[in-house]
Amino acid sequence: MKLVSIRLIVQDINKVVNFYELITGYQAEWLAPVFAEIITPTAVIAIGSEETVALFKEGCARPASNHSAILEFMVKDVDKAFIRLKEYSLEFVHEPKNMPWGNRTMQIRDPEGTLVSFFTPVTDIAISRFNR
Repeated sequence: MKLVSIRLIVQDINKVVNFYELITGYQAEWLAPVFAEIITPTAVIAIGSEETVALFKEGCARPASNHSAILEFMVKDVDKAFIRLKEYSLEFVHEPKNMPWGNRTMQIRDPEGTLVSFFTPVTDIAISRFNR
């Protein structure tokens, strides 16, 4: 089994796609007016408008209601990422700081409230976890 995609169901697909294009530096591939994908080297962020929910089962997902999942992006230098993103009107949850598990991390929210984390492994143990 291989995890290849995380899908977000959103109210304003254009706004959310623009956000993820900005933070990742990748252009979205629009597969339908109600569905786009941001394809990164290691995973895909799939973004579907709330109209797509009915294709699965009505009411099985709700946009703008995530309070448990965090999308995480490993970057070479989280402090440089912070400086780059600081010039935009983004909602920062916290500026870069060191975490007990060895990563230096910052968090922002996407336009519909999903937490997005950027991190850089900084301790030897954390670095070794990602160089397997």
